[in-house]
Parts: sequence; structure tokens; C-alpha cells
Amino acid sequence: MAKKDQKKAAAPQEKPPVPRLREAYQTRILPELAIKLGRKNQLALPRVLKIVVNMGVGSATVEKKHLEDAVAALAQISGQKPLVTKSRVAIAGFKLRENQPIGCKVTIRGFRMYEFLDRLISLALPRVRDFRGLNPTGFDGHGNYSLGLSELLVFPELNPDKFLRTQGMNITIVISGGSDDESRELLKLFGLPFKADAGKGKGAA
Repeated sequence: MAKKDQKKAAAPQEKPPVPRLREAYQTRILPELAIKLGRKNQLALPRVLKIVVNMGVGSATVEKKHLEDAVAALAQISGQKPLVTKSRVAIAGFKLRENQPIGCKVTIRGFRMYEFLDRLISLALPRVRDFRGLNPTGFDGHGNYSLGLSELLVFPELNPDKFLRTQGMNITIVISGGSDDESRELLKLFGLPFKADAGKGKGAA
């Protein structure tokens, strides 16, 4: 009886707040994109499906701690547990054995995806040294966009005293629709600073 009473007395859990980029997507970005692409049906518009962040840690073949640090950093950046990736083939010249841990990756969806994209645009990219904008042609022909960061410490949530080794990452934004041009329009509305946009922004300022 006591356990049942405790369950009844427990306060209902509050719903997590909607990420601001998710809210902007619903209220501002979708209507603007519909006008630009000339479509009334919002279900026919491109949307971000998931974001995949991958770290290759080649030095893990000789130093396991490098991979442990990369996993810890990626978990902190993404908010979820990364998957350790392993080699498919053995390469003697690189002292690489088959099925050996050499990296980690994480697939982010839902609210976390919007939160990560917001931090990438608002916090991480402006901290990249000598940043001049993203490559506007970094699409794969199917509407998905990839970019690389050479230093994980551009994410301010990471403690630089803990992560001393330089480690880069590759970020792939998977978008529905299959069109590079439409995906580019979507990412521009999200605020991704492509090189052409960066130049226009300086002139306007």
C-alpha cells in the first residue's frame, strides 16, 4: 500500500522545453522555405532527419587512452553514449589489426539533434580559428551535407584541461528530399554560415 501511495504522491514529470531551433523551424523556417520552393504542402519540404558525428582516432592502435578521451568528449558534446567503431581490414604498415577499435561515432535525432545544431552554429563555428565560412559545395549529391572540424575544443562545454590532445571530427547532416540545392536553402535558413553568406554579411555590416 505504501508503494502505491508513493506513486500517487509523485509529481508528474515536466516535459523538456522545446529547443529554440526546433521552434524556429516550425514557426519561421518552414513558412519561408515553402515560399522559396513554391510549395504549399509542408510535408513535401526538406527536413533534417539526423546528424552523425564521427571521430577517427588512428593513434588508438598504440594508445588506447586516446580513444577513451574521444569517446568521453563525444558523449559530452552529443549528450548520448557513442558507438566505438572498429577496423574492417588489417593493414600491417599502420599496425592495424582487423576488428580493432579505431574511432567512435554517434547518431543524434529529435530534440538533441536541434540542440546540437544550435550549439554548432551559435557557439562552435564562431570559435574556429580563422573561420571564413563553410564550403557551400559540401553536399553528396543526395542532399546530405558534411563538414569537418579539426579541433573538438571549439565546443565550449569541453574542459581544455581534460582534453589536451588535438582531435578532429566529421559531422554529417542527413536531410530528406535528395536535392542539394533545396538542402542548401534549408541550412541557410537554419543559419549555417556558408562562404558566400559570410561575404555578404561583411559587406552589409
